[in-house]
Amino acid sequence: MAETRSKSSMLIAILPFVFFVAMAFVFYLLLSPGRDREAIPSVLIGKPAPDLELAPVSGITANGIPVPGIPLGVFSGKISVVNFWASWCAPCRMEHPVITAIAKNADVQMIGINHKDKPDNAAKFLSDLGNPYERIGTDANGRAAIEWGVYGMPETFVVNPEGNIVFKHVGPVTANVYSEQILPLINQLRQ
Repeated sequence: MAETRSKSSMLIAILPFVFFVAMAFVFYLLLSPGRDREAIPSVLIGKPAPDLELAPVSGITANGIPVPGIPLGVFSGKISVVNFWASWCAPCRMEHPVITAIAKNADVQMIGINHKDKPDNAAKFLSDLGNPYERIGTDANGRAAIEWGVYGMPETFVVNPEGNIVFKHVGPVTANVYSEQILPLINQLRQ
């Protein structure tokens, strides 16, 4: 009986150590050098983009005309780049020149989703930096971000003409991400 207690006591004593080693290994795999931390998988890749109707952001205009919101069915028949952004997001400011460059592709529909932002701040952000978006929807309560599986600001998606998400980028889009990943994908979708 004493021998059985001794074995169970030893087992209880080493379980926390085994658990710690297993967790350390998992964290090592997730955070190991060379791993692309921006390549967070999305369950939506290859699936239809969420078809949400989003109201326009109040006060945002282009040439004196209010920029429209996002209607249902907006992705049908077009290559779309969807960018979640906010005026309070410093990386959004950093990526803005690249987002503007993407918008210069004539056959690409650039859509912005303004996340949990004050309309006046969003309007000032685009007034200061320029408005690359053809349409801007407001996501005041964060529901659109949940539907799209957004982790944080900014995030960018490419939607094919069939309305399916084919690419997701977490974090600011850099010139390298644009030239090496997004532009080749857009060129491929054009064919």
